[in-house]
Amino acid sequence: MERSDVVIIGAGGVGCAVARELSRYKLNITVLEKECDVAGGISGRNSAVVHAGFNNVPGSLMAKLCVEGNQNFEALCSELDVPYKKTGKLLVAFDENDMESLRSVLAQGEANGCKGLRLVGADEMKDLAPGIGGIGGMYSPETAVFDPFLYCIALAENALANGVQFRFNSEVISIGRESSGSFVVKTAGGAYGCRLLINCAGLGSGRISEMAGGPAYRLYPCRGEYFILDKVADDLLPMPVYPAPRKGIGGLGVHLTPTTAGNIIIGPSAEYISQIDDLSCTKPVMDGLYAEAKALLPAIERKMIIGSYAGIRPKLAPPEEGGYRDFVIKEEANCPGLVNLIGIESPGLTASMPAARMVRRIIGNRMPLEEKEDFVAARKAPVRFRDLTEEEQAQLICEDPEYGELICRCQKVTKREIRNAIENPFGARSISAIKYRAWATTGRCNGGYCLTRIVDMLIHEYGMKPEEITYRSAGSEMFDGKVK
Repeated sequence: MERSDVVIIGAGGVGCAVARELSRYKLNITVLEKECDVAGGISGRNSAVVHAGFNNVPGSLMAKLCVEGNQNFEALCSELDVPYKKTGKLLVAFDENDMESLRSVLAQGEANGCKGLRLVGADEMKDLAPGIGGIGGMYSPETAVFDPFLYCIALAENALANGVQFRFNSEVISIGRESSGSFVVKTAGGAYGCRLLINCAGLGSGRISEMAGGPAYRLYPCRGEYFILDKVADDLLPMPVYPAPRKGIGGLGVHLTPTTAGNIIIGPSAEYISQIDDLSCTKPVMDGLYAEAKALLPAIERKMIIGSYAGIRPKLAPPEEGGYRDFVIKEEANCPGLVNLIGIESPGLTASMPAARMVRRIIGNRMPLEEKEDFVAARKAPVRFRDLTEEEQAQLICEDPEYGELICRCQKVTKREIRNAIENPFGARSISAIKYRAWATTGRCNGGYCLTRIVDMLIHEYGMKPEEITYRSAGSEMFDGKVK
């Protein structure tokens, strides 16, 4: 059995942030993740927005951590070399009831400590986001967009560089306690003993809490479906645009969000479902998404759509209640040593690092924490060939000819970038692991050109059998044999 001071269950944004924060100290830390890579759940299926904090109830933990996270997010992304863009955000009103809602949102945001919020008229709206309809709105200058995949990858790589161990494909099947009080966490691949257990399991966090001897939290899965548009953001949408909030729904309403890569995301919907893993995109909901998005931005067209996906929120608020309940982040009084992070839905990624610091303070109240003298805070991302000048590209090609071979034409991803993704520090070799590191297969052709070339590299240069290649984790095998 492997023994650690701390075991963290879950390698999403919050779990990776906790791992990175605790890696500052002389602790033996292990992260267990059921998927084959980081960001395999909620953290990889969202709107990629750094929220300002005006949607959250004043005085709530959700509001406090969101505002704190927002105000430090740009510096964190700079330190970890993660794509980040402060765009601002516009909430749109279509009638006087919506304007009244926005006045309430403004007052709530100011109470939370949000900076620069203001109401705007129709004329200023046209200056901020040309093409958006409505009679007025509210502008948030501190809202930003970022890359949630690379954020999780960067946190995890930085934690790994500072000594944290990651164990993927390690779903927890039982948790017991020794006579000493230490936890014994069992997975199909082995057992892990620890003094402190940090539960960052997202949709599975209620089950993990109960398994460890803590409270039986009830979480309600709420699915949000999304469209992805082609790279039209530069022409159509400079910032995220949301409708004025309306009571009784499980999210913030259908919105439009430009990404750091130049695409536009439409969504999410908000639908309570019975299964925690039902990531279906359904025609009635998707048709509704498009109609609502078209009302916000009439210039969009169906031919711009290149993909879709769905994410599931772990809500503490039941369907009959809707809306949001506050984050739960605490050591359970009836289960000493178990630190639960429950109901971490939006704005969980924005709040992830303040949440991690909160966990660190909880641990510090139980045991002395000694800082490492050699902690490395910065992490450098691999080169993005498409972002370089022609002179810089030519120099790279001279140094390494694999930068001169395009594997993904849509996103201009080179063979060297694919190789860097395959040879990532975690050894994750699924198609999704390569996709999120290099951004191949995400263009208009959806991998029609590059996927076969990536597979060819995995087989002929890395010795994988076709049957071993998966899209994500086990069960998503892409090939079943040869046809000739």
